[in-house]
Amino acid sequence: MSIAIVGINHRTVPLEVLEPLIVAPADTAKALADLASRPHLDEVVVLSTCMRTEVYAVVNRFHGAMADIREFMATWGGRPPEEFSGSLYSYFDEAAVSHLFRVACGLDSASLGEPEVLGQVRVAADIARREGASGPLLGAAFRHAIQVGKRARTETAISRGTTSLSHAAVALAAQHLGGLEGKQALVLGVGEVGEVAARAFSEVAGMRPLVVANRTRTRAERLAAAVGSHSLAWDEVPRALAEADVVACCTAAESAVVSVGHLAQAMAQRDGRPILLVDLAVPRNVDPAVVGLEGVTLLDMDDISAFVADQFGERRAEVPAVERIVTEEIDRYNSSLAARSVAPLVSALHDRAEEVCRAELGRLEGRLGPLSADQQEAIELMARRIVAKILHEPTVNLKAAAGTAKGEPMAEAFRDIFGLEP
Repeated sequence: MSIAIVGINHRTVPLEVLEPLIVAPADTAKALADLASRPHLDEVVVLSTCMRTEVYAVVNRFHGAMADIREFMATWGGRPPEEFSGSLYSYFDEAAVSHLFRVACGLDSASLGEPEVLGQVRVAADIARREGASGPLLGAAFRHAIQVGKRARTETAISRGTTSLSHAAVALAAQHLGGLEGKQALVLGVGEVGEVAARAFSEVAGMRPLVVANRTRTRAERLAAAVGSHSLAWDEVPRALAEADVVACCTAAESAVVSVGHLAQAMAQRDGRPILLVDLAVPRNVDPAVVGLEGVTLLDMDDISAFVADQFGERRAEVPAVERIVTEEIDRYNSSLAARSVAPLVSALHDRAEEVCRAELGRLEGRLGPLSADQQEAIELMARRIVAKILHEPTVNLKAAAGTAKGEPMAEAFRDIFGLEP
């Protein structure tokens, strides 16, 4: 069995191609069930964010598995595979695990070192485990990836300063508006991205009070209370559009929540005052056609990604250090994987020794007659110590050889010598 990954992201396709392939959190269980039902996939995890969709799988036939995943993506996105299959990337075995580790470290993010992706990796693994789609191999790989991501952020400055796309969006808005002092921001959507954006705006000195809105009013109220802002009911958004200087759109809606009609109505009430919209959502929250309205500027994830690429030179200097950590952790992962591969054999060897030990102790008791509890305990302890000492070096050597050229011949010899099941 091997780990494989097939993915597509913001670097390989334009936003409009990526959008329909995104798997929303609420739909992840459905996607996992579809993938797990396919013949060549034995374990599955779906990692889908606003900038990527990746399917990790334990596969029994590589080409068959690749076809299964491509077919799933075509069905999920409602597009013929030829529209995007040339933009898919795939990795196998060690390269797949290395890619996962790099993702968890933030090396493959639009915003280098972003902290949110580590949480997204954790959530993807948790959902797959809860749905029964992942198993021991992917479970171990994702647990290790989370440890690698934590280590990278602890030992390097890869996440120092502004790393999230939400913070980058606020910085980009400030650049476009010549500063945010005296400006009012409206945040639509209070999920993870919206919350970070709201907190980032609330930290800017001199801004007018922030306004947040969400379809579930109570969530907007909780966030507003936490950051010292105002909340609105969703039906009050059109009025808020007429007043805000910058609007950050972060909802999980599958279609636009800000249309040309909404914005035309708002612009008619603004006396020619311009408005900046920053669309942080995928699928997009803002109809791209709004750019045809006078006074409207729209920035989307492509704009934010380009801004991030220009800004974060200091963190780029940390990339070699993080890459070294990934390399070290791949070696550790391979060693632990090899050790796990011989664990059943080691366990069977010790079980066989324990079985022989019990049988001999039983025969000894029959010859010696009744023994006191202390005598029986002393004899059993001596016997087990002898067995443990005899098996210690062979066990260490077997584990050390696992994953090397001599590992399988040695394991086979152990099975033959001790009569163990394959």
